[in-house]
Amino acid sequence: MKILPSNITVSPKEDFFRIDTENTSYVIGIEDGLYLGHFYYGPSISDDSLSYRRKFSPWMTPTKNKRELAIFMDGFSFEYPGWGRGDTREGALKAVFKDGTERVDLIYQGYEITSGKAPVPGLPSTFDTEGEVETLRIDLKDPDTGLAVALYYSAFAECDVIARRVEVVNGGSSDVVLQRVLSASMDMPGRDRQGRAFELMTFHGTWAREFTREIRPIGFGRTGVTSINGKTGNRTQSFLGIVSPGITQEDGEVYGLQFLYSGNYSSMVEKVPSEDLRVSVGIHPEEFNWVLAPGETFYAPEVVLTYSASGLGKMSRNFHDLFRKHLIRGAYRDKKRPILINNWEATYFDFDTEKLLAIAKQAKECGVEMLVVDDGWFGKRNDDNTSLGDWTVNEEKLPGGLSGLSEKLKEMGMKLGVWFEPEMVSPDSDLYRAHPDWAISIPGRDITLSRNQLVLDVSRKDVRDYLISAISAILNSADISYVKWDMNRHMADLYSADLPAERQGELLHRYVLGLYDLQERLLTSFPHILLENCSSGGARFDPGMLYYSPQIWTSDDTDAYERIRIQEGAATLYPLSSLGAHVSICPNHVTGRTVPIRTRGHVALAGTFGYELDITQLSKEDHEEMKKQTALFHKYNDLVRNGDYYRIASFRDNGFFDCYGVVSKDKSEMLMTFIHVMNRPCNQDRFICLKGLDEKKRYRVTWAEDPEDQPEVVVEAYGSTLMNAGIIFPCLSGDFRSVLYYISEI
Repeated sequence: MKILPSNITVSPKEDFFRIDTENTSYVIGIEDGLYLGHFYYGPSISDDSLSYRRKFSPWMTPTKNKRELAIFMDGFSFEYPGWGRGDTREGALKAVFKDGTERVDLIYQGYEITSGKAPVPGLPSTFDTEGEVETLRIDLKDPDTGLAVALYYSAFAECDVIARRVEVVNGGSSDVVLQRVLSASMDMPGRDRQGRAFELMTFHGTWAREFTREIRPIGFGRTGVTSINGKTGNRTQSFLGIVSPGITQEDGEVYGLQFLYSGNYSSMVEKVPSEDLRVSVGIHPEEFNWVLAPGETFYAPEVVLTYSASGLGKMSRNFHDLFRKHLIRGAYRDKKRPILINNWEATYFDFDTEKLLAIAKQAKECGVEMLVVDDGWFGKRNDDNTSLGDWTVNEEKLPGGLSGLSEKLKEMGMKLGVWFEPEMVSPDSDLYRAHPDWAISIPGRDITLSRNQLVLDVSRKDVRDYLISAISAILNSADISYVKWDMNRHMADLYSADLPAERQGELLHRYVLGLYDLQERLLTSFPHILLENCSSGGARFDPGMLYYSPQIWTSDDTDAYERIRIQEGAATLYPLSSLGAHVSICPNHVTGRTVPIRTRGHVALAGTFGYELDITQLSKEDHEEMKKQTALFHKYNDLVRNGDYYRIASFRDNGFFDCYGVVSKDKSEMLMTFIHVMNRPCNQDRFICLKGLDEKKRYRVTWAEDPEDQPEVVVEAYGSTLMNAGIIFPCLSGDFRSVLYYISEI
């Protein structure tokens, strides 16, 4: 056997496995030589074996006491529970065999430890960048049916993250119908190390109200978040957090799980009478039936887990580091993104070349680098009732096509980006008239429209081939640097003309695999493209999408007041570099609210940064402010994109002000944003303690924008002073006022 890597340890009897990261340990073990159990996940420990934590006396184990096997099965802390042999809790794997039986009894077979991490066929997954990752594989098998399961654990030590995934192999001689294949299950104590009952943290929302955090008690039974939209959706995130009561940014325990998948999901926690918890994450079993032929393998999507004993802030930074270094790929992974202006809120469908060039000219003068042409440039698309699927340029609007527009932009020194909605088709389109069977719908029944459009069946290779050909023709026709990939409805009328009746339950997962194939082919053919995913705003903001696009549109609500809350929620889970954030016009088109353009810019700087407005209608003063904002972006974006995010104060909690900062990895500099959201009488300057600095380093605090009415240097002090005694934040007059501070090592 190979020499064991340093972060995976096997006990002398080879009945316990310990997976270590810098600050955590994860321990699984074999009970009675048969069943794989979960024994520990938390702060780092040193012992190889946790045999003293076995819940059952030897006389109660399966080989010693078959009389009470069901009691054992219903109480053992399984690492990956099967279905139908006495465990009444949430099962991870359920299958129907040729004889109609459903029992899955998974018995330990062996293990293997390897260096590195293999990709998951057809699915997004984390990857090893510098040879620092080790992977443990544990094999289980149902001896009666031949159904085999391989569990993979990859340790990203420096991120304090463990990636889990599952493969299911049909080792029998007849087809098996998989009805449930979850990607991770974990049985754990229901109380934290202080004896307090854990609570559940999730994120919910709707269109324009994404990423609202909720923390609630975990009652007995099953609770969690799910999606059966056919996509991740904006109503919930697949993230699941098990947290100490009263969790803060610095204090309390948190177990965080994120699902690298862009389709239906189930993220559940079950509390049983013993007060223990079973946490499970995976593809939602509804509308899932997968026929697995003999010898075939089903690959379940990956789940990433982290544990923090130091509150939510540490969990967030763990996920940020993992996603930036081990999930996001491509030319823009480590690069500053171009500042763009999108014409949607400026023109909607009413535009032509002259109007677009007028916007681009003034935007260029203000430091903007790219014009994005949104919906309406193709087919007969003058409203949202027609032409989706007909990806040919409307030359009545754009004489000379996108090529002519891109050449004129290039003369200005500007880049061109375009909007697509490839997964959709309008009934009023040449594509639908030629191929009605390409749309997901039930033959002979009324179709269910949304936005007067249908969903194309991208589970079909011929549909994907058409889309890649059509999109490639557009991208090859002009110098295009950016694609915004939108998706504006959920699934209904589930039926694929390409699948037999017994495989219709595979449609939704095959759809997601087809989507991933489309984006992989696009990026392979056009590696220079900056891809930004979108779905009615943030309805497809999930880790799976980050594997293909380094940034995702966070929300169609661009009101800076609303974005404070939305971006705080999103940044709990995702790095700032991935949050699509723009400065839009006021009164805002969604809320009608007016916020100063300076504050709108400060809020958008905590994201990818761009504009969503008609710049030709702005005042000279607003133009000057835009020039300052684009300069700020170039000055500080490397820090924002690569640094550690610290939430200092939350308007959600205090109803008054918001404050957050980004600290460089070497703790030599920090950019801090203070937003005086809502004013109130008798307001006074206040002390606020910084976070994330080095206690022993000495820093200089300055105004990041060097306003003429303020001194250059605010204070000079040690990190310990700034983090414990704090600095004075000014009492700003009015609502929605903000300032930026730059803190640098002396």
